[in-house]
Amino acid sequence: MKSISDIQEEIVSEFELFDDWMDKYNYLIELSRDLPIIDEKLKVKENLINGCQSKVWLNADYKDGIIQFTADSDAIITKGIISLLVRVLSNRTPKEIMDADLFFIDRIGLRQNLSPTRSNGLLSMIKQIKLYALAYHTKYESPN
Repeated sequence: MKSISDIQEEIVSEFELFDDWMDKYNYLIELSRDLPIIDEKLKVKENLINGCQSKVWLNADYKDGIIQFTADSDAIITKGIISLLVRVLSNRTPKEIMDADLFFIDRIGLRQNLSPTRSNGLLSMIKQIKLYALAYHTKYESPN
């Protein structure tokens, strides 16, 4: 299995293929189509991420020490953004997720090229993913 850093390097390489942000946005839209479909019954208020202008549902399942994320959004670019986060952080241990330095976001220029509302939404998505990791780590992996 590839490391979190290896997957991030792949993403950086993929985005380096595009010269301008219109092409990168189009690639985000393309990536949104690759996001596995979330079960409709998981699109509930409890799975909505607060702080996103668009609706973003994020579900986390913990099994055998690994967290799997599924997600969806009603906005196509936002869906592309969450698909990147799911690609990097799904199927990881809670500790890996908590310790992850998400360098790809700045290296591809994502944070700098998002509107302030989308940028806040990105931070909310990362925060929610890390909170899930912390919760599962505390519940299942802490010595106490």
